[in-house]
This record gives sequence, C-alpha cells and structure tokens, in this order.
Amino acid sequence: MQKTLPDSFIVTDKSNIKYLSNFTGSHGILFVTSQKTHLFTDFRYIERAKKTIKKNIQVLELNKENWQEILKKENTKILGIEEDNLTISRFKKIKKLCKIKNLKIKFQNISGVIESRREIKSPQEIKLITKSQKINEKTFLMIKKFIQDCVSTQSAKSPLPTEIEIAWKIRELGYQFGAEEVSFDPIVAFGKHTAIPHHSPDKTRLKKGDIVMVDMGMKYKGFCSDMTRMIFTATPTKFQKEIYELVLKAQENGINKIASGITGKKADALSRDMIVKKGYGENYGHSGGHGIGLDIHEQPSLAEKYTEKLKENSIITVEPGIYLTGKFGIRIEDIILVKKDKSINLTKISKKL
Repeated sequence: MQKTLPDSFIVTDKSNIKYLSNFTGSHGILFVTSQKTHLFTDFRYIERAKKTIKKNIQVLELNKENWQEILKKENTKILGIEEDNLTISRFKKIKKLCKIKNLKIKFQNISGVIESRREIKSPQEIKLITKSQKINEKTFLMIKKFIQDCVSTQSAKSPLPTEIEIAWKIRELGYQFGAEEVSFDPIVAFGKHTAIPHHSPDKTRLKKGDIVMVDMGMKYKGFCSDMTRMIFTATPTKFQKEIYELVLKAQENGINKIASGITGKKADALSRDMIVKKGYGENYGHSGGHGIGLDIHEQPSLAEKYTEKLKENSIITVEPGIYLTGKFGIRIEDIILVKKDKSINLTKISKKL
C-alpha cells in the first residue's frame, strides 16, 4: 500500500474528510496541496462549513473555475485520489474537472493512507469514544432490564417484544441518552437466531427461555462504540454455560495479552486458538475484532491474514464467538485501548452469567 501522500491529493471518503477538516456535510471534496487545504462543497453547505471546519482551510463552491485555478497555481502533475471510495461516474467527473490545456495530470491511488493515520487515536478521540461507549452501555442496561421485566410479567394481554421492537428501542434510548445515531443497525437475535452471527432483526417474538444476543453501538460527536452481550431469560443449561464460559475465557485471554507491537494475526489467535483446541474452530467463522473510531470498522483487523502490528493508542474490538446452527450462538465483544505493554478495557458492563 502507498504509505506517502503526493503534494496534491483529494479526499472523498466522508470519514477521512471529517478527520482532516471536521466537515460533516453530505457533499464535499477536500483538496489538499503543499500550500493550502481547500474544501469544495455546494452552496447548501458553504456557511455551515465556514463555521465548523478547522482553521486555515479555505471553503470554495465546487465548480470548474475554482477547481482548475488551484491545479494551475500548484502546477499539479500528480493528483492523489481515493480509488476505493470513488465510483466510476464520480471519477469521470473529477477527471473532466482536471482537463486543462498544457497541464497533463496523472492520478495516484492513496486509498488506505489516511485510514492508517487514523488508526492512532488522539487523547480527545479516546475521550469521545469512551463517552460513546458509556452511552452504549447505559442504553444496554435499560434494554436488558426491559427484556427481563417483560419476561417476568408476561401475560396473554401483554405479548413479549419482537426482535425489531427491541432494535428500535435501542435507537430511541440511545437518542435519549445523547447519541447522534446508532453506529450500525443493532443486531438483536432470539433463540436459534443467535447462531447467525449478523442476524437481521425480524418479527420473531421473544419466548421465555430464549437466549438473546444484542450487538449494538452508538455514535457520539462522530465517534463509534460497539459491544455484544448475551441475555439469558432463564437459567442456562449446562451446555449453554459451557459454551459461554469458553467464549468468555477466550476473549479474556485476548484482552489480557494484547499490546502494541503484536500483529493482528497474533491478536486474533490469542482468542481463536482456545476455541479451536476445544473443537469449535469451524463454529467461529469471522475475524476476532477490528479497529473502531469515526467508522465502525477501521484498521487494524484481528484476522489470520492481517500481519501488520497493532499500534499504541489504537482502539479495537475483541469479539470471539461460537455459533451452533439450529441451536444457539454466543458472542462477547468489548472495545479496548491498545497500550505499550497491555490493553485497557473501555467496556465496563459485566459479563458474568
């Protein structure tokens, strides 16, 4: 992957634009040169941008004249673009804007470069993610109590809630507690649906005795949180408890041993190997975690093929799971702050049965 940036480059990924400029509008292109940074947007966002973006960034209306004036002034020969974020049609429009007589411009892919820089969180970013997680946990505790109360007071006149109803309640409570929005569509699964890692909530109604999986996250000032917890609506069976304890021990082993300098592959193996040794490797089919920040999924990745080293002050999830088709699934997920010789768990909700 290209690790350096050319003298001139444009940023089209919304999260990267926010990271570099603090602009959050839906229509914008950041044009960075060796001399100055420019934010191109349309007339709807001009005034808003001027009030919210970082200092020393010039706000311009996106048109051919303004765009080409910068290219000419900088005598741009190479222009970096985020290929992974550009549709063919949008690239054609940008290419058309760059057609200038006597100025031949080559394009260089810079996808992943800014994302790599975002991996290391600043003290302020750590603070915002921690706040986001606090809102997430406050919401979860209310959801857990709601589910438990529904089960304990069930009657013919008050049917138990559906997965979709719980998912919507997560959104409503999150907004009440200060979230801007959820960081992803909540995963709410009852009973056998817990064996589907990314189940989409449907109209399935909760039954007493069901295991409930809740995977949820909030956004606070642009920063995401993420967490998965299991709720038992009856005393777990011996087998359910056995699987839960195995996943929990695997997760805790990862959290306790993760530190900067180890690879994403090694971090994944810290949890995965314990599950594999117990014969459930085929029932754990996803990566062991991912970075989190402005996006719910960022660098780094905890996966067998990820050989990059974890960096100090990155924030990642640790989320092993076992999924037994037709029976049930267990996943436990926390977010942790990676430090030099250890990790700090930013998730405070209990995982005890």
